[in-house]
Amino acid sequence: MTTSKHPRLMSPVTLRGHRIRNRIVFGAHTNNMSDMGLPGPRMAAYLLERALGGAGMIVCEPVPVHRTGVLTRGNMLHASDDIIAPFQSVTRPVKEAGAVIIQQLYHVGAHGDSDLSFAPHWSPSGEPSYHDSDGSHAMTVAEIEELLEAHLQAATRARACGFQGVEVWAAYHSLIDQFWTPWSNRRTDDWGGSLENRTRFSRELIARIRAACGPDFIIGLAISYSPTYKVNLQADELCEIVALHDATGDVDYVTVGFGSYLAFDGIIPAFTLGEKLTTPLTQRLKAVVKHALVTSEAGVRTPENAETIIAGGEADLVSIVRGQIADPHLARKTAEGRAEDIRGCISCNQMCWGRRSRDYWISCLINPSAGREWEWGGDRFTPAHAPKTVLVVGAGPAGLEAARSAAERGHRVELVEALPVIGGQFRLAGMQPRRAQIIDLMDWYERQFARLGVTLHLNRFMDEDEIAAHPADVVILATGSLPDPDARQRWLPDLDRLPGLDLGGVWSPEEAMRREARLGDAVIVYDEGGNWRGTGTAWALADRGHKVTIVTPAAFVGHELTRTAADGQVRQRLAQAGVRFVTEHGVKGWHGNGATVVSFLTGTEETIPASGLVMATTNRAFDPWPETFAGKTTLRIGDCAAPRLAAYAFHEGRKAGLGL
Repeated sequence: MTTSKHPRLMSPVTLRGHRIRNRIVFGAHTNNMSDMGLPGPRMAAYLLERALGGAGMIVCEPVPVHRTGVLTRGNMLHASDDIIAPFQSVTRPVKEAGAVIIQQLYHVGAHGDSDLSFAPHWSPSGEPSYHDSDGSHAMTVAEIEELLEAHLQAATRARACGFQGVEVWAAYHSLIDQFWTPWSNRRTDDWGGSLENRTRFSRELIARIRAACGPDFIIGLAISYSPTYKVNLQADELCEIVALHDATGDVDYVTVGFGSYLAFDGIIPAFTLGEKLTTPLTQRLKAVVKHALVTSEAGVRTPENAETIIAGGEADLVSIVRGQIADPHLARKTAEGRAEDIRGCISCNQMCWGRRSRDYWISCLINPSAGREWEWGGDRFTPAHAPKTVLVVGAGPAGLEAARSAAERGHRVELVEALPVIGGQFRLAGMQPRRAQIIDLMDWYERQFARLGVTLHLNRFMDEDEIAAHPADVVILATGSLPDPDARQRWLPDLDRLPGLDLGGVWSPEEAMRREARLGDAVIVYDEGGNWRGTGTAWALADRGHKVTIVTPAAFVGHELTRTAADGQVRQRLAQAGVRFVTEHGVKGWHGNGATVVSFLTGTEETIPASGLVMATTNRAFDPWPETFAGKTTLRIGDCAAPRLAAYAFHEGRKAGLGL
């Protein structure tokens, strides 16, 4: 079933005799879900959920082709037939669910990880790594042949696993891109110099794969567009290279990602970057290729974005990765004309790239079932055997998700919120620059509550007696947290209370974002967490015209945002707005017209003039309730159990709803 709202996006296409039911690809990404190098139940259920959700084609977890290309501890075993039988258990259900499934093959070349591979990084010319501080090994001709054979063996193994094709990885300045790029290919033999020589490696390995795997085997080519650094291949050069490969007739599609190891924040673009980042190149490639289809990736978040890309002739396929992590049923809902029911990705990177960057298996801040499909039954809900009456107190992330998931299972849910809007502190985060996708998520929850019959009360604070008297079978307390009234700092533990707090002019980030704080012209933001609560508030205040100084105990501003690859972008925005950075300092005291800060390195002190001080320190749980309410099951979730990041509140909300 298709809908007139997205007719081109939902139209089928055929590759090598394989019918792809729509133009939506769940593109390759490292989900890091292997078990001792083998795919297991976590990965199988994760991919199957997206197939059940309607994705047309799924490109599976990149598999390293060689011992010198291992990049994460969650990678599949390289050069081992041991992966075949377990992968057959992955590919079979995905195909039965109607999706085409491909496996990506990769080697990172110079940009390896010695901690994981315990091997030199192999590259065309021995150039330095942009992943770690190591150099790389310039391959001999015999070693080049070894890697060609490794790619071939990986492809034939993928076919035995049940994959319908492979995607050859030449993106982000990986091994193949290093061969293509004159800056990183300084060779003077048959593998360097001219365009023909620099593309010899990729053309040869693709020819070998086609000969070995046959005419019905899909071969894709993944490239990337990274205009930030001139040493990267630019659009004209990429068009020439793709045309050369397309002329062979062996490449069936070309996927275009964004960024590179030199411009890493573009590879998984956070909300700090724009959307539809690769269409300037994909549109040009469409005019170049004669055989291959073109896939646009990076910043394609919604069906609306995707439809405009396909309808405008900018690409033939779209890769929506984080969008289908956030809502694995994005394609099915689009096909059914229910795009408004799609839970939109907020481009935060906190639990997808944020967990992967720390070498854990990935998940999702707003969809905690991601990575837990095998435990939780996917992003779907089993009706409760005995529906209960549920009272949820507090409509922040934990309460919202608890109310929704309980109602999805058929429980009768009442949600009570003291404020005039839902979302709690998370809604305030949506008021920071470029974070309006969070507000969109709040609107989504309200639509879901209307669909599910959740009774929502706003502007209502329930006291202990009212909760006790409520006829609910289950009370879920999700009342969140409040700023520390003493503004205590973790790295000045001897100060039980900020000196000078009683002078006034000291505020919380929540008060600043709600515009309740009377800050004056010059503002100090003490950012203890190094995340969006402090850094995003500083950005918002700078945008409002305040002269802002960030003081942080960390070595650099936004240190917790490093895991999301957004820290560099936000520091750039802050610097451009004139924000001063004072790192590795604490606030020794507030004077009403400025603060004395102390260096943790030298002990020296400095007084910074300011008319307001915003203290982004650790919140305190708001839990004035009795341990239990007589006759009711009582649960505490989210910040009222312990103040943490929003991801854990959504997780506990979902878990509570599933457990009723």
